[in-house]
Amino acid sequence: MNVYVARQPVFTRSKKIFGYELLFRDGLSNAFPDIDGDTATSKLLSSSFLTMDIDSISGKKKAFINFTRELLVKKIPTMFPRKNIIVEILEHVEPDEDVVSACKDMQRSGYEFALDDFIYGSKAGPLIDLAGIVKIDFRLNPHEAIGEILNKLAGKGIKFLAEKVETYDEFQLALDMGFHYFQGYFFSKPQILKARDISPLKLHLLQIVVEANKDDVSFGKLEELISQDISISYKLMRYINSAYFRRINDISSIRQAIVLLGEREIRRFLSLIAMASLSEGKPDELIRASIIRARLCELLGKYHFCRDESELFTLGLFSLIDAILDNSMENLMNQLPLSSDIKRALIKGEGELADFIRLTSCYEAGDWEGISETASKIGVSEKEVPGCYMDAVGWADSYSED
Repeated sequence: MNVYVARQPVFTRSKKIFGYELLFRDGLSNAFPDIDGDTATSKLLSSSFLTMDIDSISGKKKAFINFTRELLVKKIPTMFPRKNIIVEILEHVEPDEDVVSACKDMQRSGYEFALDDFIYGSKAGPLIDLAGIVKIDFRLNPHEAIGEILNKLAGKGIKFLAEKVETYDEFQLALDMGFHYFQGYFFSKPQILKARDISPLKLHLLQIVVEANKDDVSFGKLEELISQDISISYKLMRYINSAYFRRINDISSIRQAIVLLGEREIRRFLSLIAMASLSEGKPDELIRASIIRARLCELLGKYHFCRDESELFTLGLFSLIDAILDNSMENLMNQLPLSSDIKRALIKGEGELADFIRLTSCYEAGDWEGISETASKIGVSEKEVPGCYMDAVGWADSYSED
């Protein structure tokens, strides 16, 4: 059986990753299968903790997982390490005596609870007393009603999580209202455009990334560009002379380092170092998402013989550059020597390459129906997508320092 798991980030007030909510489907071909929540969560847990390494999915952060009434009563969460998970109680779970008793027992054992899609009501009392986190849909509920909920629950030691925060304005509003955690894709969108020009330093970094990802990459041109950036030159030499490579003689020139790493690895190294430099002041998850997209697009290219994998890697890597630099995609693309296919996909969302970005976006959002449709459109077997995604997540997290 194929198991499909996606993850959505949960941020702290400082836009650091607190954890990930794990989203599950047991198949893509029927995106909304006749599967109850008990079965869905059981399969997710089996897949996450028994088949896969949970740390490779959640990046060693907390994993928010939905539990139904039946699974709570059976105390299924206790089968798994309490340090790894936050037990989400679904909004339709009635706080009857069996549920409350089971949850109290688990709480005494150290398990943390979150109330999903919370709406204040008279029946909520027993669960509120158990919850450490209350999740509120920031778009479904009027802001006045949200404010009332926060006021009513003030002083109970509860932390509030705003769900579906999709813009920086919404993030700032939720921040001002007193929310502690935030879930949504506000981080992947540009903030207010303050300037139309790219600074010479950032333009130089972008040129390095573009050159490194060319199909006919020129080591001479790369050496020239890297030599003009002291920071990247230093990081490259430190990397190549690290214990990881274990050579008798140290490498002493940029050209030697490039040749030793080879085309594939120098492309990876420079892309990640340069993009990290470009994203200073932005959430770490933004770069992580860019890397996941780059790797996922590249891996999907292996099943699509008409596309160059390096082009697809570049496509994914640059798909969030507007949010990284707080500029319009059109303005950025007009200043970079990328292929017309990449520019068309990123500016207008048109052409075959646009479908690769659309597929990655669908997976990020857990849009299973969209995944099935888009995979079919680009000729990639939907059965291959989850494995590619997990590879991309693991690969991206291996570069993460937080």
